[in-house]
Amino acid sequence: MAVTHRGSGAPGDLFGVRCDITDSAAVDAAFGAIEAELGPVEVLVANAGITDDTLLLRMSEEQFTRVVDTNLTGAYRLAKRAAGKMLRAKWGRMIFISSVVGLYGSPGQVNYAASKAGLVGIARSITRELGTRNITANVVAPGYIETDMTAALPEDRKAEYQKLIPAGRFAAAEEVAGVVTWLASDAAGYISGAVIPVDGGMGMGH
Repeated sequence: MAVTHRGSGAPGDLFGVRCDITDSAAVDAAFGAIEAELGPVEVLVANAGITDDTLLLRMSEEQFTRVVDTNLTGAYRLAKRAAGKMLRAKWGRMIFISSVVGLYGSPGQVNYAASKAGLVGIARSITRELGTRNITANVVAPGYIETDMTAALPEDRKAEYQKLIPAGRFAAAEEVAGVVTWLASDAAGYISGAVIPVDGGMGMGH
């Protein structure tokens, strides 16, 4: 297994490669390092993402393009680099981590919502291009997840958000990981171009 990791190192005994996905040369170098160590990438999980929130009329073009370049164009760079070896192997899994915001919209997040919505188009186009070669491309759209960021929210704000969720709680990260693991398996080999919400019913399937 190979991971890209923004911290000082990969967790546990995983092989870690740091990669700036806004730089095509860096992406190519990261894949080269992974392939040299472990062989071709068979499962791609495009999970990198940033935010830079502000209302539309205050949002600069740089704020918009920086978020889109990381979240959407970065996913394109990864998918393009992974696709060649997957085609040769006649097997592959691409899983793009979107967000409930990409399907639902959110004030102050025009850039983020656009970047996450665009992942649906990428996955569905890849499905049509590469589906006959046993390559699937799907989107997972998480809602609110228990993270350090949500843990820091004031209790009244947390309660307000949880009222929007039929499940009445935030998801554990493991619940998102479980869906991703399943999509990467042979059991999900006939699922492609799908958007799977992991949001406690918040978007009702969108």
